[in-house]
Amino acid sequence: MTTSVKRLGLLAAVAVAGLAFTGSLRGDSDAAPAKDVTVSLCDGESQMTVPGLKPGQELQPAEARKVAADMMQVWRQTAGEVKWASWTAEAAAMAAPSQAPATTASAPGQPTKFTARDQMLWKREEKKWIDEGYMAFHNAKALGGTIGVSCDMCHPNISNTHPETYPKYQVQLKKVALLRDMINWCIENPLKGKPLPENDPTLRAVEAYILSDRKGVPLEAGKH
Repeated sequence: MTTSVKRLGLLAAVAVAGLAFTGSLRGDSDAAPAKDVTVSLCDGESQMTVPGLKPGQELQPAEARKVAADMMQVWRQTAGEVKWASWTAEAAAMAAPSQAPATTASAPGQPTKFTARDQMLWKREEKKWIDEGYMAFHNAKALGGTIGVSCDMCHPNISNTHPETYPKYQVQLKKVALLRDMINWCIENPLKGKPLPENDPTLRAVEAYILSDRKGVPLEAGKH
């Protein structure tokens, strides 16, 4: 009799364990629903929750552009109308066709041992690198973004990047930052990706692309 009771108790325990295991496999039925994705904007202060976007999901391009536009409106509320006016004015200026500066007599070049062929090869390599940066800047996945947003959606025509002001202290990074540090911060926050190693070729290409557009602009390191 005692043995039978023990056997029944053992069978009951196995049954309960089996039900618990099955429940753990089903699991999701009792789990809390995943929260919508929240992104931090480039200023390090503004945040926005993307309605309906769950972790691991990616927006379609049209949806991503709308979300980027909404993000900029959130930043507008944080920064105020004066900064917003400056931002939009620069974006419009960057979109306008550039006019070639008036030609002036150039000063004699510094004597060099390098040939015209050397210069041609270097320019070709430079252009290749900058073109790679352009492609990554306009590609939501090239920098490891996970929600479909790319750099150009918030910075059309590389507007409002101000590479000439780096290095400078960035509050959101809590340190003096180089341009590539800020690019990495944007990858990690608005793009919801993982920061790249500082010598990553794609990161360096994006940095080169941004810098290439500010040729002739005076350096103003530390300016905010």
